[in-house]
Amino acid sequence: MIYENILQAVGNTPVVRLQRIGAGLSVELYGKCEFLNPGGSLKDRIAVRMVERLEREGVLAPGGTLVEPTSGNTGIGLAMTAAVKGYKMVVTLAQKISEEKEIILEALGAEVHRAEDDSAPHTDPRSQYGKAAALVAQRPGAVMPNQYKTPENAASHYATTAAELWADFGESLTAMVIGVGTGGSIMGISRYLRERNPKILIVAVEPVGSLLGGGTETRLYHVEGIGYDWIPDIFDAKVADRFLAVHDRDSFRMARRLIREEGLLVGGSSGTVAQAMVEVAKGLPPGSRVCGIFADGIRNYLRKFPDDAWLARRDLL
Repeated sequence: MIYENILQAVGNTPVVRLQRIGAGLSVELYGKCEFLNPGGSLKDRIAVRMVERLEREGVLAPGGTLVEPTSGNTGIGLAMTAAVKGYKMVVTLAQKISEEKEIILEALGAEVHRAEDDSAPHTDPRSQYGKAAALVAQRPGAVMPNQYKTPENAASHYATTAAELWADFGESLTAMVIGVGTGGSIMGISRYLRERNPKILIVAVEPVGSLLGGGTETRLYHVEGIGYDWIPDIFDAKVADRFLAVHDRDSFRMARRLIREEGLLVGGSSGTVAQAMVEVAKGLPPGSRVCGIFADGIRNYLRKFPDDAWLARRDLL
């Protein structure tokens, strides 16, 4: 397969059956391997479409500047897109986000800023979102794609991720399990699949300490890329039939199992999703098929959950 540029390689990721994680269950478990996108995550999908929308609308000038608050993956997807298209990229990250993501962003040419206070409200200029908004205001012509608000987030997953899932499974898919951050993936995927199979079970997953599922008390969690202490504009929790919260310890243990037992080089949030898949499977009839979104890969976290010492220092081993 020959492409004109790397952006054409985004999407069409494989679905892999979990042979060992699902052993002993009467239900088939599958993971859609979004970490095999060229930028390393499902966020490549939305990055390309967000930039293309800004180009169509005429608000992003040639050689212009993109500014985005991100847990890292959207920033990487945008920085990759910016590199191909000749834009400047500025990213704001929370303090807890991995050093590996910052290194990748800088390698792609992005300018990286860290939030001053991860506990600050998202509108506060000390937060990653507030800092990004301030940077846009300070830089004439800068544009924020804004994954938290743009309809292109959910639309990209409706048009691509969900369409691929339907092509692979059709009506045979019993349940879809999706980690929730901005909410774009679950909004787009659930809409597409329910239009074709109203009986499908949609399960949203977040880390313990996130408020997306209706909780009222936040706490620190170390899984990256899913969970928030505020509700993004594009997300509606009612789209999920079930909402599960998974502890960091269970997430990281399962992620390490996926790597060691299935050979899937996933990130921590894939462990969150797989743990929820096992829980969901226990309540389904024999022969059911459950698929989860494995959003990103181990590359972003080499100094984190794969390291026993890192886990032990956080009482997560």
